Formats: sequence, structure tokens, C-alpha cells
Amino acid sequence: MTAYRQTWFEGWRLFAVLALALTALCIWIAGMRGFEVEGVRMVIRFTARTSLLFFCLAFSAAALARLWPNAWTRWQRRNRRYLGVTFAASHALHGIAIISFAVMDPTGYAAATSAASYIFGGIGYAFIIAMTATSFDRTAQALGARAWRALHLAGGYYLLFQFMVSFGKRIPDMPLYTLFLIPLVACSCCAWSAWPPGPRRVRRRRADAPCPGAPAAHVAGGSKPRRLAMILSIMRLGSTAANTCRIVSGAMW
Repeated sequence: MTAYRQTWFEGWRLFAVLALALTALCIWIAGMRGFEVEGVRMVIRFTARTSLLFFCLAFSAAALARLWPNAWTRWQRRNRRYLGVTFAASHALHGIAIISFAVMDPTGYAAATSAASYIFGGIGYAFIIAMTATSFDRTAQALGARAWRALHLAGGYYLLFQFMVSFGKRIPDMPLYTLFLIPLVACSCCAWSAWPPGPRRVRRRRADAPCPGAPAAHVAGGSKPRRLAMILSIMRLGSTAANTCRIVSGAMW
């Protein structure tokens, strides 16, 4: 067993520490309000933000390791499974808090939800359950590599979209919620920039590759690096993400 597996910041030990910390924080936050409705609603908001954090860490792990290989991104990539399962644990606490809110204050819960939130939220939880269940070696092997990749790819992008809508629809009332869109847009751009090139792009790159005796100016005039493309994409998408979420949330809610 390698040395990094023996620390509390790797593997299932990392998950255990994070899950216990999240559970303790949720109990403490609810206890601050005497375990009343307001305390439960604070837990809902808290777990929504911790779920966003761990989702972004898991979703961007492979792309960041490819774009910026360093000690942090290698650790992030190595522990992507455990960060993803921690996201599932955070959202399980989020679901428990929502159920508690519905039981303690049915009128307030009915006013805060809609049919669309049941449908799209239910789909999101179905993806989370399926992705968590297939985050183990045996279940992943039983599912098959192609089906596993399709499930996690579709689920990851659906949850990314769901987070954008969930936080974006609150921007008109609370403009500071725009800040929560920044990591989501950054994750999208990282994933798109690090996406493996298809056969056509590979053939085009080979065709555009300079000859061994080409001048230095010709060699320097190639395609833009992926990092620069990602930065430009963030600048373009960041200015329109809030407006897009307002339009989508207005149509769905």
C-alpha cells in the first residue's frame, strides 16, 4: 500500500472525515435555532453549498489534472471517487433536511416548492444514487466501462445544469448568488477545454503540424493552447451565465 493511502486525506479515510464533519456541522447549525424550522432551512442552504463545492471538485478533477498537472490536481484526480461520494453524502443530508422541513412546516414547504422541483430534483437524486452505487469497483465492473462512462457523463452534466438553475433562479432576489455560478462556469470550461480530441481533430492537427525544417515563425503560429482557450471561454460564458439561468428558471419555475 502506498504512503498516501495511509493518511487521513486520501481514499475512504478522507470520505469518513468529510462526512462526519458535514454531519456534525449540520447538527450544530440546526441546534443553533433550537432544531426549529429556521434551523432546518439553514441546514438546507448550508448543504446546498457544500454539495456545490464537492460536486465541482469531483467534476473538474480529471480536466484540471490534464490542464494543470501539479500536486493539488494530482491529489484531486486521485481522490475524485471519494470527493464524489462525499458530494452524495452532502446531498443526502440536504434531502434529510428537506424532508424535515416538509414535516415541520407543510405550508411553508408547499410555498417553496413546485411540480417542476419534484420532477427535476427527483431526476437529479436518481442520478446521484445511480452514480454513487456505481462508484465501487465491483458495481462499476458489473455495469461495464461504456455504460459506466455514459451514466457518469450524463449525470455529471445534468447535475451541473441543475446547480446552475437552482442557484441562478435566486439571482434576481439575491444578486450575490451570481458568485455561485463562477465555479460552475469554470468547471464547464475546464471540461470542454480538456475534452479529448476526436478523430477529425487529430487528423487536422497532424495535417497542420509543421515540417521538421519549417521556420520558427511558422511553428509558433499554431493553434491556441488549451489553457488560453479555457480562459477565453470563461470570460465569454461568465458574462452570460446569470442571464441564461434567469431565462431557464423563469421558464421552469
